[in-house]
Amino acid sequence: MIKDNQRVLNRLLVVFDALILGGSLILSYIIKFYILLPGPGVGVLPLSEYIRLLTGIIPGYLLLYYIFDTYSPKRTSHLRMEVYSIIKANVAGILSLIFILYIVIKEINYSRSVIAFFFVTNVFFSSAFRLFLRVVLRNFRKKGYNLKHILLVGYSRAAEEYIKRIKDNPSWGYVVCGILDDHIPAGTEYKGVKVLGTTGNLEIILPENKMDEIAITLALADYDILEKIVDICEKFGVHTKFIPDYNSVIPTKPYTEDLMGLPVINIRHVPLTNTGNILMKRMVDIFGALVGIIVTSPIMLVCALLIKLTSPGPIIFKQKRIGLHNKPFNIYKFRSMRVQEEETEKKGWTTKDDPRVTGVGKFMRRTSIDELPQLFNILRGDMSLVGPRPERPQFVEKFMEEIPRYMVKHQVRPGLTGWAQVNGLRGDTSINKRIEYDIYYIENWTLGFDFRIILMTFFTGFVNKNAY
Repeated sequence: MIKDNQRVLNRLLVVFDALILGGSLILSYIIKFYILLPGPGVGVLPLSEYIRLLTGIIPGYLLLYYIFDTYSPKRTSHLRMEVYSIIKANVAGILSLIFILYIVIKEINYSRSVIAFFFVTNVFFSSAFRLFLRVVLRNFRKKGYNLKHILLVGYSRAAEEYIKRIKDNPSWGYVVCGILDDHIPAGTEYKGVKVLGTTGNLEIILPENKMDEIAITLALADYDILEKIVDICEKFGVHTKFIPDYNSVIPTKPYTEDLMGLPVINIRHVPLTNTGNILMKRMVDIFGALVGIIVTSPIMLVCALLIKLTSPGPIIFKQKRIGLHNKPFNIYKFRSMRVQEEETEKKGWTTKDDPRVTGVGKFMRRTSIDELPQLFNILRGDMSLVGPRPERPQFVEKFMEEIPRYMVKHQVRPGLTGWAQVNGLRGDTSINKRIEYDIYYIENWTLGFDFRIILMTFFTGFVNKNAY
Protein backbone atom coordinates (compact mmCIF):
# COMPACT_ATOMS: atom_id res chain seq x y z
CA MET A 1 0.00 0.00 0.00
CA ILE A 2 2.83 2.38 0.91
CA LYS A 3 4.64 1.60 -2.34
CA ASP A 4 1.45 2.35 -4.27
CA ASN A 5 1.12 5.66 -2.41
CA GLN A 6 4.73 6.53 -3.29
CA ARG A 7 4.09 5.80 -6.98
CA VAL A 8 1.00 8.03 -6.94
CA LEU A 9 2.97 10.76 -5.19
CA ASN A 10 5.81 10.57 -7.71
CA ARG A 11 3.38 10.78 -10.63
CA LEU A 12 1.77 13.79 -8.99
CA LEU A 13 5.19 15.41 -8.55
CA VAL A 14 6.11 14.78 -12.20
CA VAL A 15 2.83 16.32 -13.43
CA PHE A 16 3.16 19.38 -11.21
CA ASP A 17 6.86 19.79 -12.02
CA ALA A 18 5.94 19.84 -15.71
CA LEU A 19 3.19 22.40 -15.07
CA ILE A 20 5.53 24.55 -12.97
CA LEU A 21 8.20 24.44 -15.68
CA GLY A 22 5.70 25.59 -18.31
CA GLY A 23 4.16 28.20 -16.04
CA SER A 24 7.55 29.56 -14.96
CA LEU A 25 8.68 30.14 -18.55
CA ILE A 26 5.42 31.85 -19.51
CA LEU A 27 5.48 33.96 -16.32
CA SER A 28 9.10 34.95 -17.04
CA TYR A 29 8.08 36.17 -20.51
CA ILE A 30 5.21 38.20 -19.00
CA ILE A 31 7.50 39.72 -16.34
CA LYS A 32 10.06 40.78 -18.93
CA PHE A 33 7.81 42.10 -21.68
CA TYR A 34 4.54 43.09 -19.95
CA ILE A 35 5.54 44.12 -16.41
CA LEU A 36 9.03 45.56 -16.83
CA LEU A 37 8.31 46.73 -20.40
CA PRO A 38 5.09 48.02 -22.02
CA GLY A 39 5.03 45.07 -24.41
CA PRO A 40 7.15 43.07 -26.87
CA GLY A 41 8.97 45.43 -29.20
CA VAL A 42 9.96 45.00 -32.81
CA GLY A 43 12.11 41.94 -33.37
CA VAL A 44 11.13 40.30 -30.08
CA LEU A 45 10.25 36.63 -30.39
CA PRO A 46 6.57 35.93 -29.64
CA LEU A 47 5.47 33.88 -26.62
CA SER A 48 4.68 30.94 -28.90
CA GLU A 49 8.41 30.54 -29.67
CA TYR A 50 9.18 30.22 -25.96
CA ILE A 51 6.33 27.74 -25.49
CA ARG A 52 7.86 25.69 -28.31
CA LEU A 53 11.01 25.43 -26.19
CA LEU A 54 9.03 23.58 -23.54
CA THR A 55 8.98 20.45 -25.72
CA GLY A 56 12.65 20.09 -24.90
CA ILE A 57 12.81 21.84 -21.53
CA ILE A 58 10.16 19.76 -19.75
CA PRO A 59 11.51 16.25 -20.51
CA GLY A 60 15.09 17.49 -20.01
CA TYR A 61 14.38 19.04 -16.63
CA LEU A 62 12.31 16.05 -15.45
CA LEU A 63 15.27 13.82 -16.30
CA LEU A 64 17.57 16.12 -14.31
CA TYR A 65 15.15 16.05 -11.36
CA TYR A 66 15.35 12.27 -11.45
CA ILE A 67 19.17 12.30 -11.71
CA PHE A 68 19.44 14.73 -8.78
CA ASP A 69 17.21 12.50 -6.65
CA THR A 70 14.19 14.78 -6.19
CA TYR A 71 11.70 11.90 -6.59
CA SER A 72 13.01 9.56 -3.87
CA PRO A 73 10.96 9.19 -0.64
CA LYS A 74 11.44 12.22 1.61
CA ARG A 75 9.85 11.11 4.88
CA THR A 76 12.97 11.63 6.97
CA SER A 77 14.91 14.13 4.85
CA HIS A 78 15.08 17.86 5.51
CA LEU A 79 13.35 20.31 3.21
CA ARG A 80 16.62 22.20 2.72
CA MET A 81 18.21 19.09 1.18
CA GLU A 82 15.31 18.73 -1.24
CA VAL A 83 15.54 22.40 -2.17
CA TYR A 84 19.30 21.98 -2.63
CA SER A 85 18.64 19.11 -5.08
CA ILE A 86 16.13 21.28 -6.97
CA ILE A 87 18.69 24.12 -7.20
CA LYS A 88 21.39 21.74 -8.47
CA ALA A 89 19.02 20.32 -11.12
CA ASN A 90 18.03 23.83 -12.21
CA VAL A 91 21.63 25.02 -12.42
CA ALA A 92 22.46 22.03 -14.64
CA GLY A 93 19.30 22.68 -16.66
CA ILE A 94 19.86 26.39 -17.21
CA LEU A 95 23.51 25.90 -18.19
CA SER A 96 22.47 23.20 -20.67
CA LEU A 97 19.73 25.45 -22.07
CA ILE A 98 22.14 28.38 -22.49
CA PHE A 99 24.74 26.15 -24.15
CA ILE A 100 22.23 24.64 -26.60
CA LEU A 101 20.46 27.93 -27.43
CA TYR A 102 23.37 30.32 -27.77
CA ILE A 103 26.29 28.06 -28.74
CA VAL A 104 24.98 24.91 -30.44
CA ILE A 105 22.00 26.19 -32.47
CA LYS A 106 22.95 29.91 -32.16
CA GLU A 107 19.39 31.14 -31.44
CA ILE A 108 20.57 34.50 -30.07
CA ASN A 109 17.12 36.13 -30.22
CA TYR A 110 15.87 34.36 -27.11
CA SER A 111 15.95 36.91 -24.28
CA ARG A 112 18.64 36.30 -21.69
CA SER A 113 16.50 38.10 -19.11
CA VAL A 114 13.62 35.67 -19.71
CA ILE A 115 16.02 32.73 -19.25
CA ALA A 116 17.31 34.26 -15.98
CA PHE A 117 13.76 34.93 -14.71
CA PHE A 118 12.84 31.36 -15.66
CA PHE A 119 15.63 29.99 -13.45
CA VAL A 120 14.54 32.06 -10.44
CA THR A 121 10.78 31.50 -10.78
CA ASN A 122 11.12 27.76 -11.43
CA VAL A 123 13.34 27.23 -8.36
CA PHE A 124 10.95 29.30 -6.24
CA PHE A 125 7.70 27.61 -7.33
CA SER A 126 9.19 24.09 -7.36
CA SER A 127 10.50 24.57 -3.80
CA ALA A 128 7.21 26.16 -2.67
CA PHE A 129 5.24 23.22 -4.06
CA ARG A 130 7.51 20.74 -2.23
CA LEU A 131 6.92 22.68 1.00
CA PHE A 132 3.16 22.68 0.39
CA LEU A 133 3.22 18.93 -0.28
CA ARG A 134 5.13 18.27 2.95
CA VAL A 135 2.55 20.24 4.95
CA VAL A 136 -0.32 18.31 3.33
CA LEU A 137 1.34 14.93 3.95
CA ARG A 138 2.12 15.88 7.55
CA ASN A 139 -1.57 16.66 8.16
CA PHE A 140 -2.58 13.40 6.47
CA ARG A 141 -0.28 11.42 8.74
CA LYS A 142 -1.59 13.17 11.83
CA LYS A 143 -5.02 11.86 10.85
CA GLY A 144 -3.73 8.30 10.50
CA TYR A 145 -3.25 8.11 6.73
CA ASN A 146 -0.11 7.26 4.74
CA LEU A 147 1.55 5.56 7.74
CA LYS A 148 4.36 3.00 7.66
CA HIS A 149 4.05 0.12 10.14
CA ILE A 150 7.38 -1.22 11.38
CA LEU A 151 8.40 -4.21 13.49
CA LEU A 152 11.75 -4.11 15.30
CA VAL A 153 13.80 -7.30 15.65
CA GLY A 154 16.13 -6.97 18.61
CA TYR A 155 16.09 -4.82 21.75
CA SER A 156 19.26 -2.72 21.90
CA ARG A 157 20.59 0.81 22.17
CA ALA A 158 19.95 1.10 18.44
CA ALA A 159 16.29 0.10 18.97
CA GLU A 160 15.84 2.71 21.71
CA GLU A 161 17.45 5.44 19.62
CA TYR A 162 15.30 4.49 16.62
CA ILE A 163 12.08 4.57 18.67
CA LYS A 164 13.07 7.87 20.27
CA ARG A 165 13.57 9.55 16.89
CA ILE A 166 10.31 8.21 15.50
CA LYS A 167 8.39 9.41 18.56
CA ASP A 168 10.04 12.84 18.27
CA ASN A 169 9.10 13.13 14.58
CA PRO A 170 5.46 12.08 14.07
CA SER A 171 5.44 13.90 10.70
CA TRP A 172 7.53 11.02 9.28
CA GLY A 173 4.46 8.80 9.52
CA TYR A 174 6.18 5.78 11.11
CA VAL A 175 4.41 3.51 13.58
CA VAL A 176 6.50 1.00 15.55
CA CYS A 177 4.18 -1.95 16.20
CA GLY A 178 6.45 -3.81 18.58
CA ILE A 179 9.79 -5.49 19.27
CA LEU A 180 10.92 -9.13 19.09
CA ASP A 181 13.84 -10.15 21.30
CA ASP A 182 15.19 -13.40 22.74
CA HIS A 183 16.40 -11.98 26.07
CA ILE A 184 13.90 -9.31 27.10
CA PRO A 185 10.60 -10.64 28.54
CA ALA A 186 7.35 -10.04 26.63
CA GLY A 187 5.45 -7.00 27.87
CA THR A 188 8.57 -4.93 28.53
CA GLU A 189 7.86 -1.43 27.25
CA TYR A 190 9.96 1.44 25.96
CA LYS A 191 8.20 4.75 25.18
CA GLY A 192 4.92 2.92 24.55
CA VAL A 193 6.44 0.20 22.33
CA LYS A 194 6.16 -3.33 23.76
CA VAL A 195 8.27 -6.45 23.39
CA LEU A 196 5.84 -8.89 21.72
CA GLY A 197 7.88 -12.10 22.00
CA THR A 198 11.02 -13.81 20.74
CA THR A 199 12.62 -13.60 17.30
CA GLY A 200 11.21 -17.09 16.65
CA ASN A 201 7.76 -15.46 16.34
CA LEU A 202 8.87 -13.63 13.21
CA GLU A 203 7.71 -16.45 10.92
CA ILE A 204 4.27 -16.34 12.58
CA ILE A 205 3.89 -12.55 12.64
CA LEU A 206 5.00 -11.82 9.07
CA PRO A 207 2.32 -13.87 7.25
CA GLU A 208 -0.45 -12.60 9.55
CA ASN A 209 0.39 -8.89 9.63
CA LYS A 210 0.87 -6.40 6.84
CA MET A 211 4.12 -4.89 8.00
CA ASP A 212 5.60 -2.28 5.67
CA GLU A 213 9.10 -2.68 7.03
CA ILE A 214 11.22 -4.79 9.35
CA ALA A 215 14.02 -2.95 11.16
CA ILE A 216 16.76 -5.23 12.47
CA THR A 217 18.02 -3.65 15.68
CA LEU A 218 19.83 -6.60 17.26
CA ALA A 219 22.27 -6.03 20.10
CA LEU A 220 25.92 -6.70 19.26
CA ALA A 221 25.85 -9.95 21.24
CA ASP A 222 23.03 -11.31 19.03
CA TYR A 223 24.65 -10.76 15.61
CA ASP A 224 25.08 -14.53 15.24
CA ILE A 225 21.39 -14.78 14.25
CA LEU A 226 21.50 -11.79 11.88
CA GLU A 227 21.75 -13.91 8.71
CA LYS A 228 18.84 -16.08 9.84
CA ILE A 229 16.63 -13.02 10.48
CA VAL A 230 17.45 -11.56 7.06
CA ASP A 231 16.61 -14.90 5.38
CA ILE A 232 13.18 -15.00 7.10
CA CYS A 233 12.38 -11.40 6.12
CA GLU A 234 13.36 -11.99 2.50
CA LYS A 235 11.36 -15.22 2.43
CA PHE A 236 8.20 -13.17 2.99
CA GLY A 237 9.31 -10.33 0.72
CA VAL A 238 9.09 -7.61 3.36
CA HIS A 239 11.32 -4.54 3.05
CA THR A 240 14.13 -4.90 5.60
CA LYS A 241 16.65 -2.41 6.93
CA PHE A 242 19.52 -2.87 9.35
CA ILE A 243 20.23 -0.38 12.15
CA PRO A 244 23.64 -1.34 13.63
CA ASP A 245 24.21 -1.31 17.38
CA TYR A 246 27.56 0.45 16.98
CA ASN A 247 26.45 3.92 15.87
CA SER A 248 28.92 5.48 18.30
CA VAL A 249 31.74 4.00 16.21
CA ILE A 250 30.72 4.44 12.57
CA PRO A 251 29.82 7.86 11.10
CA THR A 252 26.25 8.93 10.31
CA LYS A 253 27.10 8.74 6.59
CA PRO A 254 29.37 5.68 6.33
CA TYR A 255 31.69 5.51 3.36
CA THR A 256 31.50 2.02 1.85
CA GLU A 257 33.77 0.32 -0.64
CA ASP A 258 33.16 -2.71 -2.85
CA LEU A 259 36.26 -4.91 -2.58
CA MET A 260 35.43 -7.42 -5.35
CA GLY A 261 32.05 -8.18 -3.82
CA LEU A 262 33.14 -7.72 -0.20
CA PRO A 263 31.49 -4.63 1.40
CA VAL A 264 33.96 -2.54 3.42
CA ILE A 265 32.71 0.20 5.78
CA ASN A 266 35.19 2.95 6.61
CA ILE A 267 35.02 3.98 10.25
CA ARG A 268 35.35 7.66 9.36
CA HIS A 269 34.02 9.28 6.18
CA VAL A 270 36.20 12.26 5.27
CA PRO A 271 35.13 13.86 1.96
CA LEU A 272 38.30 15.97 1.96
CA THR A 273 40.46 12.89 1.27
CA ASN A 274 39.04 13.04 -2.27
CA THR A 275 41.52 14.73 -4.65
CA GLY A 276 38.79 16.66 -6.48
CA ASN A 277 37.36 18.01 -3.23
CA ILE A 278 40.84 18.96 -2.00
CA LEU A 279 41.57 20.91 -5.21
CA MET A 280 38.19 22.71 -5.14
CA LYS A 281 38.62 23.73 -1.51
CA ARG A 282 42.20 24.86 -2.11
CA MET A 283 41.19 27.06 -5.06
CA VAL A 284 38.45 28.67 -2.95
CA ASP A 285 40.98 29.18 -0.12
CA ILE A 286 43.51 30.93 -2.37
CA PHE A 287 40.89 33.15 -3.98
CA GLY A 288 39.23 33.95 -0.63
CA ALA A 289 42.54 34.71 1.08
CA LEU A 290 43.63 37.08 -1.71
CA VAL A 291 40.29 38.90 -1.64
CA GLY A 292 40.41 39.00 2.17
CA ILE A 293 43.91 40.49 2.20
CA ILE A 294 42.95 43.18 -0.33
CA VAL A 295 39.69 44.10 1.44
CA THR A 296 41.11 44.12 4.98
CA SER A 297 44.50 45.68 4.17
CA PRO A 298 43.44 49.14 5.49
CA ILE A 299 42.28 47.54 8.77
CA MET A 300 45.51 45.56 9.06
CA LEU A 301 47.58 48.69 8.42
CA VAL A 302 45.74 50.61 11.18
CA CYS A 303 46.16 47.67 13.59
CA ALA A 304 49.88 47.48 12.84
CA LEU A 305 50.29 51.20 13.60
CA LEU A 306 48.27 51.00 16.84
CA ILE A 307 50.26 48.01 18.08
CA LYS A 308 53.56 49.73 17.31
CA LEU A 309 52.48 52.96 19.02
CA THR A 310 50.97 51.43 22.18
CA SER A 311 53.16 48.46 23.04
CA PRO A 312 56.88 47.73 22.52
CA GLY A 313 57.64 44.58 20.58
CA PRO A 314 56.87 42.94 17.23
CA ILE A 315 53.60 43.60 15.36
CA ILE A 316 53.07 39.97 14.35
CA PHE A 317 52.96 37.21 16.92
CA LYS A 318 53.97 33.69 15.82
CA GLN A 319 52.89 30.61 17.73
CA LYS A 320 53.36 26.89 17.11
CA ARG A 321 50.12 25.06 16.29
CA ILE A 322 49.27 21.53 15.09
CA GLY A 323 47.75 21.28 11.63
CA LEU A 324 46.94 18.77 8.89
CA HIS A 325 48.25 15.23 9.57
CA ASN A 326 49.53 16.37 13.00
CA LYS A 327 52.24 18.55 11.44
CA PRO A 328 53.27 21.70 13.37
CA PHE A 329 53.23 25.14 11.75
CA ASN A 330 53.59 28.77 12.84
CA ILE A 331 50.27 30.58 13.05
CA TYR A 332 50.29 34.36 12.53
CA LYS A 333 48.35 36.84 14.63
CA PHE A 334 48.50 40.51 15.46
CA ARG A 335 50.24 40.70 18.84
CA SER A 336 47.58 41.45 21.45
CA MET A 337 49.67 40.85 24.61
CA ARG A 338 52.74 42.27 26.22
CA VAL A 339 55.94 40.56 25.10
CA GLN A 340 56.66 37.71 27.53
CA GLU A 341 59.01 34.79 27.96
CA GLU A 342 58.12 31.73 25.86
CA GLU A 343 57.75 29.50 28.92
CA THR A 344 55.36 32.00 30.55
CA GLU A 345 53.32 32.29 27.35
CA LYS A 346 52.95 28.49 27.19
CA LYS A 347 51.31 28.19 30.60
CA GLY A 348 47.68 28.37 29.50
CA TRP A 349 44.80 30.11 27.78
CA THR A 350 44.00 33.76 28.24
CA THR A 351 41.54 34.40 31.06
CA LYS A 352 39.01 37.17 31.67
CA ASP A 353 40.70 40.51 32.50
CA ASP A 354 44.08 38.90 31.77
CA PRO A 355 46.73 41.55 32.67
CA ARG A 356 48.93 40.37 29.79
CA VAL A 357 46.43 41.65 27.17
CA THR A 358 46.98 45.22 25.97
CA GLY A 359 44.17 47.75 25.53
CA VAL A 360 44.32 47.55 21.74
CA GLY A 361 44.74 43.78 22.00
CA LYS A 362 41.54 43.41 24.00
CA PHE A 363 39.53 45.08 21.24
CA MET A 364 41.26 43.06 18.52
CA ARG A 365 40.64 39.77 20.31
CA ARG A 366 36.98 40.56 21.00
CA THR A 367 36.37 41.41 17.31
CA SER A 368 38.70 38.68 15.94
CA ILE A 369 40.77 41.30 14.08
CA ASP A 370 43.91 39.75 15.58
CA GLU A 371 43.23 36.66 13.40
CA LEU A 372 43.50 38.55 10.06
CA PRO A 373 47.19 37.71 9.44
CA GLN A 374 46.11 34.07 9.20
CA LEU A 375 44.99 34.92 5.67
CA PHE A 376 48.70 34.57 4.85
CA ASN A 377 48.72 31.14 6.57
CA ILE A 378 45.93 30.19 4.16
CA LEU A 379 47.98 31.31 1.15
CA ARG A 380 50.93 29.26 2.42
CA GLY A 381 48.72 26.16 2.68
CA ASP A 382 49.01 25.84 6.48
CA MET A 383 45.33 26.63 6.96
CA SER A 384 41.99 26.86 5.17
CA LEU A 385 39.28 29.51 5.27
CA VAL A 386 37.02 26.98 7.03
CA GLY A 387 38.01 24.13 9.32
CA PRO A 388 38.60 23.16 12.95
CA ARG A 389 40.64 25.68 14.93
CA PRO A 390 44.26 24.54 15.53
CA GLU A 391 45.60 24.09 19.05
CA ARG A 392 49.04 24.40 20.61
CA PRO A 393 51.13 21.18 20.86
CA GLN A 394 50.84 20.91 24.66
CA PHE A 395 47.04 21.05 24.50
CA VAL A 396 46.92 18.54 21.65
CA GLU A 397 48.94 16.09 23.76
CA LYS A 398 46.59 16.66 26.70
CA PHE A 399 43.32 16.39 24.78
CA MET A 400 44.29 13.34 22.72
CA GLU A 401 44.49 11.37 25.98
CA GLU A 402 41.35 12.84 27.55
CA ILE A 403 38.90 13.26 24.67
CA PRO A 404 37.92 10.36 22.40
CA ARG A 405 38.25 11.10 18.66
CA TYR A 406 40.06 14.41 19.35
CA MET A 407 42.76 13.69 16.76
CA VAL A 408 40.19 13.21 13.98
CA LYS A 409 40.20 17.01 13.52
CA HIS A 410 43.74 16.79 12.13
CA GLN A 411 42.55 14.86 9.08
CA VAL A 412 41.74 18.22 7.44
CA ARG A 413 43.44 21.62 7.36
CA PRO A 414 42.65 23.87 10.34
CA GLY A 415 40.51 26.91 9.55
CA LEU A 416 40.30 30.64 10.11
CA THR A 417 36.64 30.04 10.98
CA GLY A 418 34.66 26.86 11.49
CA TRP A 419 31.38 25.15 12.31
CA ALA A 420 32.14 25.16 16.04
CA GLN A 421 33.11 28.85 16.00
CA VAL A 422 29.97 30.09 14.26
CA ASN A 423 27.93 28.12 16.80
CA GLY A 424 29.50 30.06 19.67
CA LEU A 425 32.11 27.47 20.69
CA ARG A 426 35.15 29.70 21.03
CA GLY A 427 37.39 30.72 23.90
CA ASP A 428 36.30 29.43 27.31
CA THR A 429 33.79 26.81 26.06
CA SER A 430 33.49 23.01 26.15
CA ILE A 431 36.28 21.23 24.26
CA ASN A 432 34.13 18.08 23.99
CA LYS A 433 31.34 20.07 22.33
CA ARG A 434 33.80 21.70 19.95
CA ILE A 435 35.09 18.30 18.87
CA GLU A 436 31.52 17.12 18.19
CA TYR A 437 30.99 20.09 15.87
CA ASP A 438 34.41 19.66 14.24
CA ILE A 439 33.77 15.98 13.48
CA TYR A 440 30.32 16.79 12.11
CA TYR A 441 31.95 19.31 9.77
CA ILE A 442 34.67 16.86 8.70
CA GLU A 443 32.17 14.07 7.92
CA ASN A 444 29.62 16.30 6.20
CA TRP A 445 31.90 18.65 4.27
CA THR A 446 30.68 20.18 1.03
CA LEU A 447 31.70 23.38 -0.70
CA GLY A 448 28.20 24.68 0.01
CA PHE A 449 28.69 23.95 3.73
CA ASP A 450 31.90 26.04 3.63
CA PHE A 451 30.09 28.97 2.01
CA ARG A 452 27.34 28.70 4.63
CA ILE A 453 29.90 28.88 7.46
CA ILE A 454 31.67 31.85 5.85
CA LEU A 455 28.33 33.65 5.53
CA MET A 456 27.45 32.85 9.16
CA THR A 457 30.86 34.19 10.23
CA PHE A 458 29.90 37.67 9.04
CA PHE A 459 26.84 37.61 11.31
CA THR A 460 27.96 35.54 14.31
CA GLY A 461 31.65 34.75 14.10
CA PHE A 462 33.56 38.02 14.46
CA VAL A 463 32.44 39.40 17.82
CA ASN A 464 33.04 36.80 20.53
CA LYS A 465 31.98 37.26 24.13
CA ASN A 466 34.27 34.35 25.19
CA ALA A 467 37.43 35.90 23.69
CA TYR A 468 39.57 37.51 26.41
